[in-house]
Amino acid sequence: MGKARWLIGTVVFLVAGAVLASGLWAQAKPDKVIIGYQVIPNNEIIAKALGWHEKELGVKIDWKQFDSGRDVNTAMAAGSIDIALVGSSPAAAGLSAGVPYEVIWLYDVIGDNEALVAKKGRGIKAVKDLVGKKVAAPFGSTTHYHLLVAFKVFGVDPKKATILDMQPPDMLAAWQRGDLDAGFVWEPTLIKMVESEGEVILSSRALAEKGFLTADVAVVRKGFAQKYPDLVVKYLRTLSRAVDLYRKDPQEAAKAVAKEFNIPAAEADRQMKTLVMLNGKEQLSDKYLGTSAKRGALAKALKDTADFLAEQKTIRTAATLAAVEKAVNPSYLEKAMK
Repeated sequence: MGKARWLIGTVVFLVAGAVLASGLWAQAKPDKVIIGYQVIPNNEIIAKALGWHEKELGVKIDWKQFDSGRDVNTAMAAGSIDIALVGSSPAAAGLSAGVPYEVIWLYDVIGDNEALVAKKGRGIKAVKDLVGKKVAAPFGSTTHYHLLVAFKVFGVDPKKATILDMQPPDMLAAWQRGDLDAGFVWEPTLIKMVESEGEVILSSRALAEKGFLTADVAVVRKGFAQKYPDLVVKYLRTLSRAVDLYRKDPQEAAKAVAKEFNIPAAEADRQMKTLVMLNGKEQLSDKYLGTSAKRGALAKALKDTADFLAEQKTIRTAATLAAVEKAVNPSYLEKAMK
């Protein structure tokens, strides 16, 4: 009888333990995931418009819009967002400043989506013509980085121009008032400035071809990734699926972006073509994230960017290559692609 009671007790204990464990497992999801995004026509926006993250992750998504990567860094440092898009330049600055996040995905490699646009009739046809002019860029962004790169590449002293710190909406307003001579910015602000008496004099693609690559990357807060690694994997799987949709059915992808940005589908398609989007398998190559065993070229590009920013004194010190390689974490994408 004692043995029977012991067996019954053991079974009850095991069942209770299993129920408790399953309960804990069921609770191993946050109430919501806070994702920071920017108005850039890439795979994130496709997935957002189609509601794919909500379906795949199985939790509420709280979407927070940011105007530039500098604000994303501030929010990440404060722990107020979980995953976000940030340009490669602010990512390099964030890693150098010790912002507790990891780089896990390339939303896009920037081509003609960002450019230096000049006001017609102001005598600006090249970077050298910016001397004595007012030029704007969102400080800490990829376009600010490329503006400084442009001055260096073309041998112009940036102190001879008036460089103003403006977020895209403020830049557009100042442009339309006639207060600016030039601005380095991204779509859709870029096309609005071109349509308002502007002309492109230098694209980010041209600077990338000179060895100064820029990109939009996904960063995840370390605390979130450690607690919910499965959600990070699902998030990346969805982004890769969005890239595949863009390749297989660009019109459907353009419709999704058009709906999200409230622009014509043809304009969404045009803007998307100014970016290079890669699926998950392509990103695990030496040219980009690389693998857990060996990091790819992205880490070196982020390190080079950090070094340049430190040289320009826009950040105090640059992160070491070892620190950057540690922060570039392909492991989530490797699991997502299995």
